[in-house]
Amino acid sequence: MADSYSEVTSQNWFSRIGESIKGILFGIIVIPLMVILLWWNEGRAVTTANSLKEASGAVVHVAADKVDPANEKKLVHVTGDAKAEGPVVDTDYGVSVPALRLVRTEEIYQWVENKRSETRQKVGGGEETTTTYTYDKKWVDAPVKSVEFKKPDGHTNEGDLVAGSANFSAEKVTLGAFTVPEDFVKQMGSPIKRAVTDADLATLPSDLKEGTKIQDGAFYIGPNPKEPKIGDVRTTFEIVKPGTFTILAAQLSETFEPYQTKAGDAIDFIEEGTVSSEKMFKDAAAGNMMITWLVRVLGFLFMAFGFMAIMKPLSVLGSVIPFIGDIIGMGTGLISFALAGTISFLVIAIAWIVVRPLLGIVMLALAIGGFIYTRKLAAATKPATV
Repeated sequence: MADSYSEVTSQNWFSRIGESIKGILFGIIVIPLMVILLWWNEGRAVTTANSLKEASGAVVHVAADKVDPANEKKLVHVTGDAKAEGPVVDTDYGVSVPALRLVRTEEIYQWVENKRSETRQKVGGGEETTTTYTYDKKWVDAPVKSVEFKKPDGHTNEGDLVAGSANFSAEKVTLGAFTVPEDFVKQMGSPIKRAVTDADLATLPSDLKEGTKIQDGAFYIGPNPKEPKIGDVRTTFEIVKPGTFTILAAQLSETFEPYQTKAGDAIDFIEEGTVSSEKMFKDAAAGNMMITWLVRVLGFLFMAFGFMAIMKPLSVLGSVIPFIGDIIGMGTGLISFALAGTISFLVIAIAWIVVRPLLGIVMLALAIGGFIYTRKLAAATKPATV
């Protein structure tokens, strides 16, 4: 059951001016950092693209039933049945299962604080902010420090996890004639739920047996699973079963290691089932593109926030009459996003000119167009700031 607590705080116009001036420092710091981030991101994207292109031309397709010394240190693509020579064991809980790996997830029942604020401008440039703190009981993956809550009274957390979440691998996993290294095994497959049994309960360490029950296929440490209390712990397990897997990595004697490309990236792909090398490279290229655009968007947004912070004093000055401050704020917001877009395009364009001149030139033209548009936009907003 959730409950809430609200508080109202006020800030006068002079105080807001002071805070907005402090915000300029944030903008001055974050804008150069985002330029560096965008430049690094484009370099990373090019390196990964070149590494994938290099690796795709070097791959050797091999059978899993035989290790050929002639392929030593070469990038090999191999598909075979992955098997574990023994069970995978969770030493903390004593759970032992025939699988490639075992994933343990521990959660604890805790109070969680959520915060929501609404700000209203007042005539004269002041602001009134209503902040509502909502408290809910939830299952979380780590204990929550209730002493840091705005209203800790009545929301006190207690208890701790038993051992935390973990990812265990079988002692030895083979793929045909090859041995799969542990760091590869921990990347294998999509885990599926493995319900705990009475036999698992019987093998629990003595210090855990008392007070532990089975509820919905999980271990439950607490008095009553149907009515969770603060500090109760539940533990679930997932496994990756033996099966067919495809590995794309460097052959190292009878095992594997990441393949180091001359372009810069190391290649080690593992997928469940029979997967062609072409698809593995295609998936990796798609992942590279997704990461590239995600960083681009984040860099652009934080840069825009930086410009907004720098121009914030203008809207605060005009907020003596609230709607005037809103108009100025909209104008500076548009300028901030236009500036951030222009600089982002400029950085990306320069980064790509060397690698793909045509693409870089097109983006540079867009950046110049954005700069011209920003100047016109800034000129158009000047009358509103007078």
